[in-house]
Amino acid sequence: MLDMSLAAILGNLGLSILFGVVGILILAVGYLLFDKLIPLDFNKELEKNNSAVAIVIAGLLIGIAIIVSQVVAA
Repeated sequence: MLDMSLAAILGNLGLSILFGVVGILILAVGYLLFDKLIPLDFNKELEKNNSAVAIVIAGLLIGIAIIVSQVVAA
């Protein structure tokens, strides 16, 4: 039987929230960097319902999320 104190549970919860926020910030920075490097207005293309651009952006965000999750898990 696990004997976890309330302090340990709250500490783990705090770390989970911290890693989640850091992961979201890294995703945002990755998107902004990608947006600056590629000479295309992604927001304008998304407003025109360009599904190819949406798929590229989704792939980018999933790729960054996989990398961040592996770093956090280590």
